Parts: sequence; structure tokens; C-alpha cells
Amino acid sequence: MGYSVEVKDVTLSYKQFKAIDQLSFRLTANKIHGLLGRNGAGKTTLLTVLASFRPAKQGTVLIDGEDPFENERIMEGTAFIYDQDHTYNYDKVDTLLKEMRYFRPNYDVEYAHSLAKKFKIPLDKGLDQLSKGKQSAFQATIGLASRAPLTIFDEAYLGMDAPTRELFYQEILAEQERYPRTIIFSTHLVSEMDYLFDEILIINEGKLLLQDSNERVMEKGVSITGAQADVESFTDTLEVINSHSLGGTKSVMVYGALTEQQQREAQELGLEIGRLSLHDLFVHVTKEEES
Repeated sequence: MGYSVEVKDVTLSYKQFKAIDQLSFRLTANKIHGLLGRNGAGKTTLLTVLASFRPAKQGTVLIDGEDPFENERIMEGTAFIYDQDHTYNYDKVDTLLKEMRYFRPNYDVEYAHSLAKKFKIPLDKGLDQLSKGKQSAFQATIGLASRAPLTIFDEAYLGMDAPTRELFYQEILAEQERYPRTIIFSTHLVSEMDYLFDEILIINEGKLLLQDSNERVMEKGVSITGAQADVESFTDTLEVINSHSLGGTKSVMVYGALTEQQQREAQELGLEIGRLSLHDLFVHVTKEEES
């Protein structure tokens, strides 16, 4: 059973800089939550608080109804996977995979070894000898095999090539079916990961800009494709956030839902209406906040 997460009025500052500014939200247990934000938005700072690396000195954080900081039960049930420097970690991969069972009560050694095989991680090499991509795959293996009620992946795919990343994503979905948990996934690769998320959170400059289900986020706008002249005429008064042209065809992303009358007009013009791109929405709302 995954942990619920409640953050209320949390502020965390470094000298005069507010990394998190009165941030409040709730995360439902047993869902995959996509945490999106540009560099410096406060994502990693927030995740270190949720993972009990530091206390919330201003505001309240509750994991499964309890303050997580120095809370043995919550800390054992939280796996925080982030980019680490393994330069001086000379232990063999096989040894490390086995030792993790002493730190995570739900850890599955057999599953960890099966993942290592899928990711083609050599068991007889020291962790320091692995490439950056293989080290990231090792970290992902630990996160998945821990089966922690709260599993946090902070840019956990760094160094992985595209096929390995796709394997990682598919394994997340398969694991969520087998052993549901609460997953928070912080990422910049919005366009290739949007299908993973049950819920989307977008933060910028330490503040929450948007939180909603993936389905409702996708309803915040539409794509419109058709003959260039017709698309330009139809969208002249709409809020266009992105556009692409190829030959005489044009495709645009529009922020805001279409009325029933606008939908009929689009159909009469032979325009194709599709879903909004999460990537384009992300770029738009964070750009709007900055401006």
C-alpha cells in the first residue's frame, strides 16, 4: 500500500533565495505523479524534504499521516533515487543488490537480479567501473526492487540511452500493476514520459502552478491541424502556444478548450482536432509565470 503525501505552506530558503515558497498540495496514494519544472524550479529541494533528507522548518509535511523527518517507519518505506557520484564505490554490483535487503523491508532480491539482466548490468564489476548509463540503470533497479510505499525518482534516467529509458518506463508501469505504490517522478523529458503519469504537478520558482489528473490536464487545450490558411484563420483569435508547418499543412497547439460552436466550425473546415501536448503546455505555463 502506497503512502499518501500532504504538503502545507512549506517554505525553504537558502540565505535570501526561496527554493520553495509556501507550497501546498496533496498526493493520493498508489498513483504515479509527474513532477515537472524547469531548472531551479525547486523540484529537487522539495523531494529532499519528502525523502527526509532535511526537515520542513516552515510549514508541514505529512507522509502517510506522519512527519517523515527522523521517522524510522516512513524513512524505511521511502526510496529516493537521484543522480549520485559512484567514483569511489568499488563494491561489486551483485554484492550491492543483495545488501539492499537489509535496508528496505519490501526489497525483492530476485526481482533486482532480473532487472539487472534486462538492463544488461554486469554483476561482477564494481559500481565505479560502470558507465553513467549503467549506473543510472543500477539506481533504477534499486528503486523498483525496493517496492517502497513511497518511491521517488529524481531525473533517474540520466545517461540512459533511449531504448533503456523506454524499458525503464515500461517496467514502472508493470510494477505498478503488480505492487501499487506512490511514485513521484521528477523529469525534464516531458514529451516521452507523459503517458506514465496519473497526475501532473508543475512548479516554478518554488510555487505550484498546476496540479491535476493527466486526463484533465490534456483537456486544457487542443491541437488543430489542417490546411495552413484555414488553420490560421480559425485560430486568429485563439491563444496559440506552438505551431508547426509542413508544406501546405499546419498544426498548432491552442491553450483553452474549444466551445461546441468552435468545434463545429473546425469540422466544417475539415480541421483535425487532437489532444494538447503536455510538453507544450509545460513550456507555456512556465514561460507565462516567468513573464
